[in-house]
Amino acid sequence: MATVRHRPEALELLEAQSKFTKKELQILYRGFKNECPSGVVNEETFKEIYSQFFPQGDSTTYAHFLFNAFDTDHNGAVSFEDFIKGLSILLRGTVQEKLNWAFNLYDINKDGYITKEEMLDIMKAIYDMMGKCTYPVLKEDAPRQHVETFFQKMDKNKDGVVTIDEFIESCQKVDYFLMCLQAELQEGVK
Repeated sequence: MATVRHRPEALELLEAQSKFTKKELQILYRGFKNECPSGVVNEETFKEIYSQFFPQGDSTTYAHFLFNAFDTDHNGAVSFEDFIKGLSILLRGTVQEKLNWAFNLYDINKDGYITKEEMLDIMKAIYDMMGKCTYPVLKEDAPRQHVETFFQKMDKNKDGVVTIDEFIESCQKVDYFLMCLQAELQEGVK
């Protein structure tokens, strides 16, 4: 029985749809094909590859959420095109594009809202991924405390969910604040 192989779209089309050059796409494709000779990554393979980056913890749950964010057509596989489109946003996208991508990652059930339960699932997955050897040793309720802090800052109308607009507005305010602080620090160094 023949193995089904996925071939990527023309590199020119991917170049137009991403923020990578043709040469960069060729290099990325070689690496992708090396890890995934069939041309697509299923979730189990994605988890195995991702776990290599976090050997000190259990990255399977976070990798599951990340896989779903890359698998934009929800067909159970990440093609080279899916991978490039996500990577393009994460590495070279605008702030707006990155925030939309992050919101999609946190909105686990894709209903347009981030709930406390979804955010708690993400936080627990991040803590599991980082492992028990993090310093200082984290308290058991640390993920829940992070979720409460997140919702205090993000849930502007206090309705128990964070919308894309609340998420983007809050993140942009934090980003602006950090830019001002950085400018003040640099000015103080002179």
